[in-house]
Amino acid sequence: MEIRFISSSSRGSAYGLAAAVLFGVSLPLAKLLLPEGGPLLIAGLLYLGAGLGLLAFELLFYRGSRTARREAPVRSSDLWLLTGIVTTGGMLGPVLMLWGLQHLSGVVASLLLNLEALFTILLAIVFFREHLDRRGATGAMLIVAAAAVLNYRPGNAQVDVLGFVAIVGACLCWALDNNLSQRLSLRDPIVVTRIKTLGAGACTLSLAMLTGQNLPRPSMIMAALVLGLFSYGLSLVLDMQALRLVGAAREAGYFATAPFIGAVAAVPIVGEQWGLTELASSVAMAMGVMLMLSAHHRHLHVHEEVEHDHVHMHGEHHQHEHEEQIVTEESHAHAHRHLPLAHDHPHVSELHHRHEHG
Repeated sequence: MEIRFISSSSRGSAYGLAAAVLFGVSLPLAKLLLPEGGPLLIAGLLYLGAGLGLLAFELLFYRGSRTARREAPVRSSDLWLLTGIVTTGGMLGPVLMLWGLQHLSGVVASLLLNLEALFTILLAIVFFREHLDRRGATGAMLIVAAAAVLNYRPGNAQVDVLGFVAIVGACLCWALDNNLSQRLSLRDPIVVTRIKTLGAGACTLSLAMLTGQNLPRPSMIMAALVLGLFSYGLSLVLDMQALRLVGAAREAGYFATAPFIGAVAAVPIVGEQWGLTELASSVAMAMGVMLMLSAHHRHLHVHEEVEHDHVHMHGEHHQHEHEEQIVTEESHAHAHRHLPLAHDHPHVSELHHRHEHG
């Protein structure tokens, strides 16, 4: 039985923040690996560690289990979405970022990388019919602004046009990846993440080899693979759950707290020190998260008729017959049809609640 007294949006927020924690903690740890190899090589090993770890988990514990049967399987019709997230998030994004880093100072690049969250929110609202109310949007922008301040370091801030375009392009690729992943979030998150990370890892590592980068010591390879399992694998599984429950726009705000988590973790891991900038940014981020968590959105809305397959429990949104005996109070997955429904209740812009607002 699932815990039903916790709302889906609250669970989605918790998943999103947990994903940010796992990824944020990995930032200073990955920094320790960079002397052993370039960013592209380390990124490829991190992705590969996530994919191989999730594959091993599937083979040993997950495949055929009761939990796996409750999730909707990945289908051949999802191929274009999977191709899109591997291409944009696993190939184009890292390549453009590395090109940009070669032409820009670290100050400008760090600030520009915060555009990923902003682009994710804009794409979600403009092209994917998501809605973010004023309180939620204010909270998300506060988090993004705090992340930009946290990343700022006085120094050389020369801007190269090609480098600028490359970093902006990388952020746009990752924003598209986030929104395409949200479209796949109704599928089994472990399987989707495994496909995504294995594809991205193989492509990124191949690019690193083609550019003449050498593999690090075996101990460093193992460290990168293990770190990737948690920072990319488990983090992305949680991220997929958050995308499912709260949508890409809100998840972008929650995940933008990762630089703050990384700054906290960097104190004991690499011996960095906190100052007034870090303290001010942490207060602003906390305020942004509180605004997003307290956002309340409800109105009379209409659900259009739709047929799809995803994990669900029977309730106001899911009332349908089954061909076989199923305990409807527990989570289960199968193809089902939603009949038109008009009602009024608190909700966020996940895939069941994409409608116009006056």
